[in-house]
Amino acid sequence: MTATPAVPDLKARHRAMWGLGNYVRVADELIPELGQVLVEACEIGPGDRVLDIAAGTGNAAVPAALAGAEVIASDLTPELLDVGRSQGADAGAGSITWRVADAEALPFTDAEFDVVMSCVGIMFAPFHEKAAAELVRVVRPGGRIGLVSWTPEGFIGQMFATMKPFMAPPPEGAQPPPRWGDETHVRGLLGDQVTSIRAEKRTVTIDSFDTGAEFRDFFKACYGPTIVAYRGIADDESRTAALDAALADLGDRFLTGGAMTWEYLLLTAVRS
Repeated sequence: MTATPAVPDLKARHRAMWGLGNYVRVADELIPELGQVLVEACEIGPGDRVLDIAAGTGNAAVPAALAGAEVIASDLTPELLDVGRSQGADAGAGSITWRVADAEALPFTDAEFDVVMSCVGIMFAPFHEKAAAELVRVVRPGGRIGLVSWTPEGFIGQMFATMKPFMAPPPEGAQPPPRWGDETHVRGLLGDQVTSIRAEKRTVTIDSFDTGAEFRDFFKACYGPTIVAYRGIADDESRTAALDAALADLGDRFLTGGAMTWEYLLLTAVRS
């Protein structure tokens, strides 16, 4: 049997996963500045038509709107969009349309946007080639593409590598999210459909945790993929204890002087 018949169920599971816990705390407390970084890198300003793919609660969509752009914030998970809609209104970012959409099958016309961006979002679409093709399709020739993605060797990439042995195997053809943080991989996905690629590894400083165990417990409570990992082994005390220890050890290894640095790839390009 091919992977195709399982896709609707896979999408439902992804939608449910990101609705678990409290992702808004991750976005607001740990990485709020990443959205502004992406908006500035894409040079977003008044009059731009912008699509934010896998926008979550809008930490890139909101600053884009505040910069004067007309923004559509799309995401697979309605609960995240509901939070973003409320937060955007509170921030005075009224020119945002919040829309449920699948990054691998976007409900938009060809060349509809001046800028298409994603801040640690599209990287979680399981089939990278499909997501990349859709990303490129909806941006006009000469339009800008901007991506912020966790790198494989950085903290979040290593967190997913740590959780992998404790999780169910992905469907056939799916690729690990942190590969979007590998410049070579993304260049291969975008191919000759883009020009003027600029890629830079940067870090964000996280000073919210004093110990690896504190990081682990925060993610166990708030972060959908970590919650799903633990639910899958909930009946196995030894595996649960092993994952507890592995995540706490990972956090301790990345903590220096009471802070972590999480590495990401900032990549921009122009549609050919």
